[in-house]
Amino acid sequence: MVPDGYYYAIPFALAGLLVGWLTAPVWAAPAFLLAAFFLWFFRDPERAVPTAEGEIVSPADGKVTDVSMIQVDGTPRQRISIFLNVFNVHVNRSPIAGVIRDLRYQKGKYLNAMNEQSAADNEQNIVTVEGEGQTVIFKQIAGLLARRIVFTKKVGDTVARGERVGLIKFGSRVDVVLEPGARVRVKVGDVVKGASSVLADAAAQAQLIGASAGATEGVRR
Repeated sequence: MVPDGYYYAIPFALAGLLVGWLTAPVWAAPAFLLAAFFLWFFRDPERAVPTAEGEIVSPADGKVTDVSMIQVDGTPRQRISIFLNVFNVHVNRSPIAGVIRDLRYQKGKYLNAMNEQSAADNEQNIVTVEGEGQTVIFKQIAGLLARRIVFTKKVGDTVARGERVGLIKFGSRVDVVLEPGARVRVKVGDVVKGASSVLADAAAQAQLIGASAGATEGVRR
């Protein structure tokens, strides 16, 4: 469990005890239910992380709401958007093994995370990870209820695929931005699990680049 669960649950549990002592146990039930909810919400289950070369795992639990091509600094990239509701695990994981190359925090609005504009306008943390022959960007995006984004790594840190790297409290969204040649393996409506669901495969892209380089070398000879 994420320690934040205790920070929220303990005050409600104490309030429940106090209310139950001053009045009747039945009046303490709402406070105890809220304490139990926060303990459940901040759960942090272990996950089996795929080990195949080039696989990019989901950084969060949730539902895929968009798979599309976008422009990033004039370069085409593939984007996978994942919506997290209050019933999902909100611990975030690294999609690949590598090094944190860039980390940018952007202040912004708190639009509903289902709103397309939230990807550009909402408060968010933009993380660039480089490793395994590829670069992956993922964004922790605040939503209508989310009011705090947590990221526990810094630029230069090495991360493993599926390693815990942060948390978004309550409803939110995570965008994963991939290189154009990555083979996406999910579609809109799919439910994914952080660290264990494979979003895309970059091995095919690496093989294609290698084959192309080999062919070029053959022509030169």
